[in-house]
Amino acid sequence: MRILLVGGGGREHALAWKLRQSSYCDALFAAPGNAGIAQLADCVPIPPKAIPDLVDFARQNAVDLVVVGPESPLIAGLADALQEANIPCFGPSRAAAQLEGSKAFAKQIMAQVNAPTAPFAVFDDPDAAQAHLRERFLERPCVIKADGEALGKGVFVCETLGDALDAVEFLMVERGLGEAGGRIVIEERLYGREMSLLCLTDGQSALPMPPVRDYKRALEGDRGPNTGGMGCYTPLPDATPELIETALSQIVRPVIRAMAQRGTPYQGVLYAGLMVQESQPYTLEFNCRFGDPETQVLMPLLESDLIELALATVEGKLHEASARFSPRAVVCVVLASGGYPHEYRTGLPIDGLEQVSQLPDVLIFHAGTRAENGRILTAGGRVLNVVGLGDTLSQARENAYRAVEQIRFEGMHYRGDVAQSVL
Repeated sequence: MRILLVGGGGREHALAWKLRQSSYCDALFAAPGNAGIAQLADCVPIPPKAIPDLVDFARQNAVDLVVVGPESPLIAGLADALQEANIPCFGPSRAAAQLEGSKAFAKQIMAQVNAPTAPFAVFDDPDAAQAHLRERFLERPCVIKADGEALGKGVFVCETLGDALDAVEFLMVERGLGEAGGRIVIEERLYGREMSLLCLTDGQSALPMPPVRDYKRALEGDRGPNTGGMGCYTPLPDATPELIETALSQIVRPVIRAMAQRGTPYQGVLYAGLMVQESQPYTLEFNCRFGDPETQVLMPLLESDLIELALATVEGKLHEASARFSPRAVVCVVLASGGYPHEYRTGLPIDGLEQVSQLPDVLIFHAGTRAENGRILTAGGRVLNVVGLGDTLSQARENAYRAVEQIRFEGMHYRGDVAQSVL
């Protein structure tokens, strides 16, 4: 089969690495890819949201399956455009992708199916939002979310009323995140331990992957601004089979049924961001795709054929499939540019990659990189994903950080506490 992978980050490098292992994969293209993906696929300079160009490329190159990494093209309708061209797409339709594209829509679906979640209210007017905050959250923390797509940066955890009022001003008045902040969701803050539960679904069945815990804040100790993700690990000692079944029965399966009943069946990866309080999962959000960096720890564990699973999802045959995962532990540490998630420099040379490639139980997935004159340079905020594997979390963590110590680029920063708390 001829496969087109859409995207160019660490998630897509992990997917390309796994797709290349499939006996079904005769040719692999990536749009636009990165320096790491280029070692596995033919990269073409088409941006992920250039939907007509992607469809034309797929048609002209006889692509049999399109695998979409990032959310933006799915929310914009890439799967719909490919379907119109009779090209199978592993990813949800535009209508189904609104589970991530609109926080308000997602909360309304949660309320419809009685999925456990924080009480919330939706606002289009900043004055009304601020009045609500003064009435309900005078002395309580809250969470404010931009309704629209904000690339992981639209969530504000506000400890004080002043923080909350500032967040409304930033989003709705200053439009600091553009149109994404034109509507907001205000909800009570939940406490507990976060967990990412990713499931394959064909619109009827749900096939869960091992739960993952990620680190969203830029600095150690969960300080600093939110990012796209600074690391993650699996397995989670507190993610019991009973907890996973509760999440599936109370959240994932009811939402899948509700989407089908709306006439917008959800096919692809449904990512439930959860908060666990005393063995009860609560829904924080939904994402309409593979997580980043969660995918970087899941793909090394996946023993099944990824293309087989993707085809079963697209063809509505997921009930006939099984997803096998290794019981090993994996830790991913993200190496970021100095200043990320704010302003940062690019074009800086990266040293140490050749030495690290020789280490056992270590994988490097490129995110923001490019190749120039035989060297690998930085080209984004999150630059590299250093993945360590082991028979225990301790071993996996040790392997990851041993590799981190051998990689260098100017301004490089990372969190040194990934998986530390469970050890």
